[in-house]
Amino acid sequence: MKLFSWNVNGLRAVINKGALATFIDECHPDILCLQETKAKQGQAEIDLPEYEELWNSAERPGYSGTAIFTKLKPLSVMNVLPTELNMSDEFGNPLTEGRVLTAEFENFFLVDVYTPNSKNELERLELREKKWDPEFLKYLKDLEKLKPVVTCGDFNAAHEEIDIARPKTNHRSAGFTDEERQGITNMISAGFIDTFRFLNPDSVRYTWWSHWGHARENNVGWRIDYFFISKSLKDNLKSAEIYENVMGSDHCPISIELEF
Repeated sequence: MKLFSWNVNGLRAVINKGALATFIDECHPDILCLQETKAKQGQAEIDLPEYEELWNSAERPGYSGTAIFTKLKPLSVMNVLPTELNMSDEFGNPLTEGRVLTAEFENFFLVDVYTPNSKNELERLELREKKWDPEFLKYLKDLEKLKPVVTCGDFNAAHEEIDIARPKTNHRSAGFTDEERQGITNMISAGFIDTFRFLNPDSVRYTWWSHWGHARENNVGWRIDYFFISKSLKDNLKSAEIYENVMGSDHCPISIELEF
């Protein structure tokens, strides 16, 4: 089973460039998780009859959003992050931004996530550290009580220095603060496996590049897109890959292969 994840930074733009159709023709995903779709179902012209479409769009038009395209029929679908916390803040409420989409399959829950960015002035860092990251991890652990969990998407954080081209100059930049990195550490400490790093402990590969300074051409990037799996799925994991050569977004797709 091949699972892919891609922050498309605007699904309609990726479709109009022909990038999505080319990618699907070449990679043949069984399940494709998208982030930052910036569209509601029906706003993008998609001709993928072999896939079932699952959507969680933001209330705000042209912003955020997640979607899953799957050849396997899900047993159930949830598009709300259950929470007792009031995440509403002066910078917007991430619970209305279509950031989490969960599909249940026979062998696992699949959670597609677009984690809130802490923003350039770190306006949302406290929300990330105190609310979103711990609440999202709690959600994953609650699901895990029922069956194993696969979660993927744009986590908007590079975990270790190996995951970012210029760690020294970005120590307090959004996506590489101690607080955001700790959020990834907490997931791993809770038993989730960073699939790419597990299979490629020393590989220097990136999934996102800034639009500035020819960053992609010079490979000055960040690895902020992940597949995490429950420890119980470790023996089912056969591969984890990054597709730097797939264009169409400032992120590139990533994948894992699971065997059941």
